Amino acid sequence: MLNIWGRISSINVRKVVWCAQELGLDFQRTEAGGRFGVVQTPEYQRLNPNALVPAIDDGEGEERVTLWESNVIVRYLCAKHSMGRLYPDLLSERFDAERWMDWQQTTLNPAGSSAFRQWVRTPPAQRNPEVIAKSVNATEPLFAMLDAHLSTRTFMLGEHFTMADIPVGCEAHRWFGLPQTEYTRPIWPNVERWFGDLRIRAGARGVLDLALE
Repeated sequence: MLNIWGRISSINVRKVVWCAQELGLDFQRTEAGGRFGVVQTPEYQRLNPNALVPAIDDGEGEERVTLWESNVIVRYLCAKHSMGRLYPDLLSERFDAERWMDWQQTTLNPAGSSAFRQWVRTPPAQRNPEVIAKSVNATEPLFAMLDAHLSTRTFMLGEHFTMADIPVGCEAHRWFGLPQTEYTRPIWPNVERWFGDLRIRAGARGVLDLALE
């Protein structure tokens, strides 16, 4: 059985859970991180020395695999269970997917993280409007770019759902779920259409329908 460690409130854990559900895998998730603790224990740090979530433990004996880093875990699960479908066969498509997954982790996520922490995890009286504005101003052009990309395709790589849709979709879930009462979010019709299609996927249940915390 696949074992997943991490609280579902974490965007990175949501990626892994969604991927496992999309693949129809039998898995067990153990709450870890945040108020659940666990990550500072020696047992957990043997899985992930960074003391962060998620981490996975998959298989037994010589075939046992332990991994951390959410996008790497998504790639591993898709390569193992969905070669040629969620994990593209063609190198051009595979690395197109890799590019968008890295973009989510290194560009889109850092841009929006401050607004998320301010609006969701900071008491109203302690919020910093300048930090929020800077994060919003950094994030909006990236979603505009994503909207242009999705204007000519149904999913991130074309007409078929792939591993690339999972991390970027989780990022859209987080941004669209923010209580953005202090400004009017632009309309990104292609992103909204794509995200709407993702939300109704069976594999996304219990992930893209969750409120942020």
